[in-house]
Amino acid sequence: MYSFTIQNMNPADANTITKPYGKKSEKVLLSWSGGKDSALSLYELQKTDTYEIYALLTTITEDYDRISMHGVRRVLLEQQAASVRIPLEKVFISKNTSNKEYESKMQEICEKYVNAGISTVGFGDIHLEDVRKYREDNLKKIGMKALFPLWKKDTGTLARTFIDSGFKAVVTCVDSQVLGKNFVGRNFDEQFLSELPPSVDPCGENGEFHLFVFDGPVFKAKISCTVGDIVLRENRFYYCDVLPG
Repeated sequence: MYSFTIQNMNPADANTITKPYGKKSEKVLLSWSGGKDSALSLYELQKTDTYEIYALLTTITEDYDRISMHGVRRVLLEQQAASVRIPLEKVFISKNTSNKEYESKMQEICEKYVNAGISTVGFGDIHLEDVRKYREDNLKKIGMKALFPLWKKDTGTLARTFIDSGFKAVVTCVDSQVLGKNFVGRNFDEQFLSELPPSVDPCGENGEFHLFVFDGPVFKAKISCTVGDIVLRENRFYYCDVLPG
């Protein structure tokens, strides 16, 4: 297991980083949930010299010490950041946070990066227009812009590209209104995709399921983890507790 942890960083350090031979890339703060779309976004952006991923930005529900929505333990998130060798910026929110509180905390963090000369935030959204507009409108208020490397790509193709590229992930959460309990705690693979109902997006773009990525081409080392208990929360969402080791 990868053992070191990257703590919250000082964005002012961004001004000291340049590319070899004087070539500069646009520095990006990448929204990171620990799941498939985040990993694919990183993978796509690292293929070019246009962007430099300066930090990963993750929202953590403080009451549970887990990634918001995905339910993944913070220690596993920190191991991901260590393995991709990118600093981690953590935003802590309460379990019953309001939109106003969430937006205030995100703005506070993002303004630190604006002051350090970083004006772009990357997201793994694929086709939800309202989500894109929400992100763009909020960033525009503080002089930042949004970047969507996966935008409008076919989700079936993306799902299979993820698998074919060597990424490995476990399903950490499913919405019981669209998927049964038997879908959580499984590996995200061709078998999983083949069993999805036609109404479910192959990338879970509508919140049908969430993943934790533990291996793949962006990682320097595999994240060692095991599947634990499965619980039902809010009488709707099945969560699988992914354990370190």
